[in-house]
Amino acid sequence: MGAQINLPSAGRNRRKSYRPVSDINVTPFVDVMLVLLVVFMVTAPLLTVAVPVDLPKTEARSINQDKEPLVVSIDAAGKVYLQENATNLEDLVPKLKAITGSNPDARIFVRGDKAITYGRIMEVMGTVSAAGFNKVALVAELPHPDTSATKLHLHRP
Repeated sequence: MGAQINLPSAGRNRRKSYRPVSDINVTPFVDVMLVLLVVFMVTAPLLTVAVPVDLPKTEARSINQDKEPLVVSIDAAGKVYLQENATNLEDLVPKLKAITGSNPDARIFVRGDKAITYGRIMEVMGTVSAAGFNKVALVAELPHPDTSATKLHLHRP
């Protein structure tokens, strides 16, 4: 009396139609990479020199350079630093020659805190210049109060 209809079972039909998705969702990866890019772009300029120096203000234009220069810093107490390492004035020239390979055209920037005397800065610059380095420059900040980032300007002696 009743007719029997052969329908495929629901479980068998689901197994045949289910296929795993083989595409990789890269959106979270791109989001994380963009956040890291922004973080590194913001923090990289702050990590260039770790010696705290209160630079004097100037109206001079900045000088463009291709290579990263060596930085000699003089803090408020008059201590001399090569990059981030404290050094004596007597040991400064041998260390500079070892780093640059006695290259007289190596760029050397002198950063001096505005609280120290001009004579101390000139003593350091004179020592470096007397050692045969031709490209020694002073570093100062722009006096613009509307910019929050520190900008460097160079003065050639």
